[in-house]
Order: sequence, then structure tokens, then C-alpha cells
Amino acid sequence: MRGTERLTIAFVLLGSTLIARQTEAPRLPAPPASPRRPSISSPDDPGLPAVIATCRNPPAPRGGGRGGGQPAGPRDYRVTAIPGVVAEGQRWRFLWQEAGNNGDGIVGTDDGGLLIAQNDNSEVVKLDAAGRPSVVYSGTHTGGSLSMNTAGALFIVQRGLGTGILQLAPRRAVLADRYQGDVLDCIGGNPNDLTADSRGGVYFTMGGLFYADATGVVTKYGENLTTNGVILSADEKTLYVTNGPSLVAFDVGADGTLTNQRTFARLEGGGNGDGSTIDAAGRIYVTTNPGVQVISREGTYLGIIPTPRPVISAAFGGPEKKTLFVLARGATDANGAQVANAAQVYAIELIAQGYRGRAK
Repeated sequence: MRGTERLTIAFVLLGSTLIARQTEAPRLPAPPASPRRPSISSPDDPGLPAVIATCRNPPAPRGGGRGGGQPAGPRDYRVTAIPGVVAEGQRWRFLWQEAGNNGDGIVGTDDGGLLIAQNDNSEVVKLDAAGRPSVVYSGTHTGGSLSMNTAGALFIVQRGLGTGILQLAPRRAVLADRYQGDVLDCIGGNPNDLTADSRGGVYFTMGGLFYADATGVVTKYGENLTTNGVILSADEKTLYVTNGPSLVAFDVGADGTLTNQRTFARLEGGGNGDGSTIDAAGRIYVTTNPGVQVISREGTYLGIIPTPRPVISAAFGGPEKKTLFVLARGATDANGAQVANAAQVYAIELIAQGYRGRAK
């Protein structure tokens, strides 16, 4: 590689300065001698069979909650221009990493910070505008994806046995943990991603697509869906949900009901869709293994912003909300091996601006 192509960033870690390429993060330090006991997701909990035995509508057998295999290591990439979205040659900046099966739904905050859910320690970390981390919520019961509505109410999916949708702010309370008279675990698997609406309800994915209204009543929507990421349009009149390598749209009624299911767009850059966010122009950004794929508000595929690692979540933030943050899968440990159960946060400056009326 030519010298002009090598960019360096100084990282301060445990009192020493590390120099790394801009596309790479520092290696994870060696684990402590007595690591804290991780949280357990519902599909991995030995108590799950006893719970399933009580289900009036038991789920079909499914695999465990953790993904298998090792992630690919840091990779070279080149950002090409997407008109109105990103300039040619932009680069991702590494911000933060920590071991742990981290949540899919990062959320930007009004002060330029970023909220990150972590499964393994049941905490929510906040990166402030300078990238300094602090724990702002704990005891989330294997909390995963986060979403904040227009009124500032913050929600998280609980992935431990006794799964549910938990409101963290302005007050802490369970929004929903039952479906058709059964505990939510009877649906099977884990609640994955969510998007909160201005009515106090939450749309969430759990194999299929569900809506928990402000009273906690859960309704299932859609047919033949294999869902993951979900996001509302800025006016909350359209809901977008990933369905493997495509994006499906629904019309949203005044009471939160969903109708008119249709395939909205195909992801042409490779990989299945994961997390999603929107910008002020109504474009949808979908995270996939090769990077962030961008879809116009009309459903036209606009291009891909390649990433240093596979990415699972995205959110706009920063002072003018022109920074796109992603949560990437995997890290490199002190011995140079790839660690699957870890996550990294990167940021890139865009031409596009996030929607200012909602956190994500």
C-alpha cells in the first residue's frame, strides 16, 4: 500500500497510545482473570423448555440465540459517491469497542451522543459527543435494540427468559410481555429490533412483525416475512421492515394498524437486511454484511456505503445530524484472533442529514 493511502489515528487505551489505520480499531485487551457472568438470551436459557411447556400456542423448534462462526477481519473498502448522500472517498472513523453481544438498535441523542445496548452485561452505554463512554442504564434483562419516540420515551427489547418490551425513560416500566394470553417467549426466538411511534406504541420484530400499542396489547402483522430491522418513516405513515434481501413496506393507520403489505425495494449490494434508519429526505439506510445500503423514498436502490466490517445497526447523530454511526460485528483480540462476541462503533460524515424530528 502506498504511504499516501495509510491514515493513522491515535487511540488512548489503558494509559498508552496506540497507532492504527483509520479502518481498523485497536485490539481488544486480554480478558480479565474473573470475567463477569454474561446475561443469557431466552433461546439459550436452560429454563426455556419449562416455559414453553406452559404455552397454549408453542413455537416451532428454533436454534439458539447466539450467532455462530467467526466474523471476517478488518477489510479494505472504497466509498464511491452517492449523489446527495455521501461524497467520493469518505472514510469511516473508529470510535469505540467492547466485548459483548451488543444490541442491534443504536440511537443518537440530542446532545450529539450515541446510545448502545449490550446483551452480555444488560447495560446501555452512552458515547458522548467526544466519544467518551459511560453506563446510563443497567439491569435491562439482556437488553438489545433501542428506540426513542418523538416525545423522548426510550424503549429496549429484553432478550432474557421472560422476553418483553421495556420502557427505560422517562419512567421504567414493562410495555409488553404477553401475546394472545401467552408469555412473549411462546412466539419463539428473541425480540430483535424495534421502532417506537408517537402514540406510545412500539413495532418490533421477532421472526415476524408485531405491534405493542400504548396499553401493551400485542398484534401480529404481515405474511411470509423473515424480519430483522424495522423503521418508521418521518411522518409515521409508512413502516419499513427487512425481509431477507428485500425491504417490505406497510401503510400505517391512525391507530397504528398496518395494511397494504408490499415489497418496497431489493437490496442489490449483497447480504440480508439488518438494522435501518432514515434521513430527512425519506431515504432508508439498511445495514448488511458488505455495508450500508441506501434506498430512495420511492423505493429506488441508490447504492452502498461499504464498511470496514459487517454492520448490524445504524443511526444518524452529531451536531447537525450529518454523521452516520454504525455498530459493526466482531473485533480483534490481543493475540490477533477474530472475536465474534464483540462490537465496534464507527462514524462517517455524510451530505445527507438525519431526520431531526425523531432520534433515529
